[in-house]
Amino acid sequence: MSNTIYPIGTPGEPWGPEHKQQWLEAQKVHRSYQDEVVTKIQALSAQFEIIEYGLLAYQQDYPLFALKHKSWQAGRPIALVTGGVHGYETSGIHGALAFAAELTPAHSQAFNILVVPCVSPWGYETINRWNPEAIDPNRSFYEGSPAPEAQLLLDFIAPFSSDVLVHIDLHETTDTDNSEFRPALAAREGTTNNNWNIPDGFYLVADTERPQPELQKAINAEVATVTHIAEADINNQLIGVPISGHGVIEYAGRKLGLCMGLTLAPYVTTTEVYPDSPRSTPENCVAAQVAAVVGALDFVRAL
Repeated sequence: MSNTIYPIGTPGEPWGPEHKQQWLEAQKVHRSYQDEVVTKIQALSAQFEIIEYGLLAYQQDYPLFALKHKSWQAGRPIALVTGGVHGYETSGIHGALAFAAELTPAHSQAFNILVVPCVSPWGYETINRWNPEAIDPNRSFYEGSPAPEAQLLLDFIAPFSSDVLVHIDLHETTDTDNSEFRPALAAREGTTNNNWNIPDGFYLVADTERPQPELQKAINAEVATVTHIAEADINNQLIGVPISGHGVIEYAGRKLGLCMGLTLAPYVTTTEVYPDSPRSTPENCVAAQVAAVVGALDFVRAL
C-alpha cells in the first residue's frame, strides 16, 4: 500500500498544519475512556493508591492515572507496567488493568508495583496511534517532548526512575498497522510506504542497549502457555527486523524515543500481541499481556 492512495495530503510532500487539521477532523470517538478504563482504575482503590499524574486538555479533558500499590516500601525495587501508549492497542490497557487486579502477594512483596494503564486516552477513544496533533507518543519519550502524553509520564516517573528494576510496556501489532497507520505515517512525512508482514502471534521487542535475552526467553515461555509465539518470516525477520531469538527483535529504545526507554531499568521489554489472528480472542490477548508481566517478574525474582 502506498501513500499515493491515502486521502490526505499530496504524495511526496509532508503534511502542513492544514493537513493535520483535516486528519483530526476525520477522527471520531468510538468508545469511552471513562466507562471502560477509568471505572476499572477506580475499582482497584482498595489495593492501589490512585494517582492523577496529569491532564490532557484536548476536545475534552482526559485525566491520566497511575496505580501505586499500597504495600510500597522505601528501598524496594520498582516494577513498572505501562499500557496504552498507543491508545488503539486495546489489550495493552486492559492487560495492565488485569495484571493489577490479579497481582499476587509474591510480586507485591518482592517489588514496589507501579502501573500506568492508559498513557494515551484520546487514542483509546478514537482508536488511534497518534495524539490529536498527529504525533506518535511512542516516538516522543525525550525531554522537551512534543507529545504531552510522553512528557507528563516522563515528569511523573522521574522521581522513581533510579529505582525501576523492571519495565514492561504493553503493545499490540494489528492489521490496521498496514491498512491505516503506516500509510498515514508515510503521507504525513511525504515518503513512500512499504508495508511489513504482520506476524501471526505474540512477540517481544527488546532494547538493543539492554537486550536481556534470558528475560525475553522467560517471558515468551510464560506467554506460550496462553497463546502462540510468532514465527519469523522467510527472511528470518519480524516486521522487517532480524530476530535475535525466537519471537524477539530489538529496537534502540532511547534513541527512537520509545516508552521502553523511559527509564534505565536493566530489565525491559515491549510486548506485541496480535489480536487479529484467527487463533486469538480479546480475552486471550489480555491473558497474554498478563502472562508477559508475570513471566518477567518471576524471572527477575528468581535471580
